[in-house]
Amino acid sequence: MERLKILITTDWYEPVINGVVTSVVTLKEQLERLGCEVRILTLSENGQEGREGAVYYLSSVDASRIYPGARAAFPSGRCLEELLSWKPDLIHSQCEFSSFLAAKRIAGKAGIPIVHTYHTVYEDYTHYFSVGKPWGRRAAALFSRLVLKRTDRVIVPTGKVERLLAGYGVDRPVEVIPTGIRTERFVPEKRGDPDRMRIRRSLGIGPERIVLLALGRLAKEKNLEELIACFGMLDEGTELVIAGDGPERERLKELAGRQKGRERIHFPGMIPFEETPAWYHAADLFVCASQSETQGITYLEALSAGLPVVCRRDECVEGIVRSGYNGYTYGTPEEFAAFCRLLAGEEDRRRRFGERAAKTGREYSARRFGERVLEAYERTLKEKERGGKKNRPGRSFFSCIYRTYVL
Repeated sequence: MERLKILITTDWYEPVINGVVTSVVTLKEQLERLGCEVRILTLSENGQEGREGAVYYLSSVDASRIYPGARAAFPSGRCLEELLSWKPDLIHSQCEFSSFLAAKRIAGKAGIPIVHTYHTVYEDYTHYFSVGKPWGRRAAALFSRLVLKRTDRVIVPTGKVERLLAGYGVDRPVEVIPTGIRTERFVPEKRGDPDRMRIRRSLGIGPERIVLLALGRLAKEKNLEELIACFGMLDEGTELVIAGDGPERERLKELAGRQKGRERIHFPGMIPFEETPAWYHAADLFVCASQSETQGITYLEALSAGLPVVCRRDECVEGIVRSGYNGYTYGTPEEFAAFCRLLAGEEDRRRRFGERAAKTGREYSARRFGERVLEAYERTLKEKERGGKKNRPGRSFFSCIYRTYVL
């Protein structure tokens, strides 16, 4: 097959740090390694349309009242015309809102297929809209069906999401392709680096202390208040580091300030991408209480760094965190405390679990991720050639909205 031109559309891109951005950046790198020509269409941070190399920015406006940090855009303008003249072979959409409308418009005009990665379990985010759980699930199911019926193939990162979409009644072909990571960035051998002590010193943590690390977006759906409450049940020789930023940061700091052992809870803020391996290497255990994960990228990073994981029991981590092998999954605060005490108190167990964790992490390489996604593209293009669903001609912005979310 000739060199493919792939357009990736996403509402989120660098310098934002989240699971979607990590997945998109990794995918772009791997597709280019495999010989594809890749361009990105995303939303501008400053409201201005423009281009920087292979990245195109749609003019956008702040939409933080809907979701913290979100932006909205109108899919029109010079960027779309330039991308149409580039003649992409396939669009890989990563989000369901503004950039998806742009993807549909370009696909319609160019007559090319859309592959879509479904990253977000929306029913776990209904607290942002004051919607009750039953209504939230129905709304999420309806919204997902409306969007995904406009695609040719759907990629999901875990079996959990595949089963969710089946329950929603989604009728598109769905493939499970776990998001890969650059495992070489996190090799456990780096744990002896000076970075470990540098980071600990910056937090006032001594070398003999057992450090529990939670890293990611500080948002309500991450259930970080549970970690803070559970930490109060642990021994004084432990420290909890909650690294990252987000809308819940100040509330969580206030909550931690009222907690037993508050002087041992640390909030270092946002961690630069290039620094994340050093923060994993500075820790002894990785902990997570979230049940809203779809990709589990931080789990994979922690495992690749040789960290045993203690996390909430969830379908997302099935086959990744293997209880009693490379970590533990818990169902109650008492279980969390017991598992953390066990690993914190037994250095040999920690070492064995860490070695197994690193072995697990190597199974989720970025290279294999890119290869599997490219194989999905090739299947989609072959199906299109055999007379699959045709994209209709490009329409106006408001027609795109109507036909995507209403019809």
